[in-house]
Amino acid sequence: MSRISVRGFAVASATAVTTVGAVVGVAAGNQPGLDGSNTQATAADATIADLPAGQQAQVQTASLTQQADDQSTQADVAALKSAQESARKAAAQTAQEKKDAADEAKAKADAEARKKKLEVSRSATRDASDFVAKGSYTIAETQAMARQMIPGEQFQCFSNIVNHESGWNYQAVNASSGAYGLVQALPGSKMSSAGADWQTNPATQIKWGLNYMNSRYGSPCGAWSFWQQNSWY
Repeated sequence: MSRISVRGFAVASATAVTTVGAVVGVAAGNQPGLDGSNTQATAADATIADLPAGQQAQVQTASLTQQADDQSTQADVAALKSAQESARKAAAQTAQEKKDAADEAKAKADAEARKKKLEVSRSATRDASDFVAKGSYTIAETQAMARQMIPGEQFQCFSNIVNHESGWNYQAVNASSGAYGLVQALPGSKMSSAGADWQTNPATQIKWGLNYMNSRYGSPCGAWSFWQQNSWY
């Protein structure tokens, strides 16, 4: 057997060093009760080959046991870290899922609130038939009718489109396409679905234009957003 230093085993097991020291002390003629420093110095310089076979086995077993304990401890630490990381990831995922669910619920609630608000606003507006027909209308009169027919938060968007399309002239005609009226319906006869007087009554044109914007773009502001990108709607 090679002369393996007991000091290497002592790092793994203090018990093994003590055992070697005691045995070597006896082999050197030291008696119990003598100066312990001599025993410790002898043990530090001793080798496993200086021990009887039975003691060699004891030292080796103690060292291997300590190594196994160290490996087990390292494995436990690694397992604990892995479990903690898994728990952290699971908690983060759960928190994100809760946040996503909350955001979705809030978005739905906001959309429903806007829908109800728009419905209430629309129900409070006047219809084209509420206005007495006249032979002619000024721009101010036409705009006043529009303000009463179009929900307040949508009026500016509607007005922006009309400003670009006709300048609030309910008799405006596009010379090249034939588009007609405030919202430049093409052909103008489309507006007959809102009233037979579509050519002469701006209220009828406003009603048709509002219905068109709502059905095609969701609202006048939806139509205006499209118009800004395409210069038509």
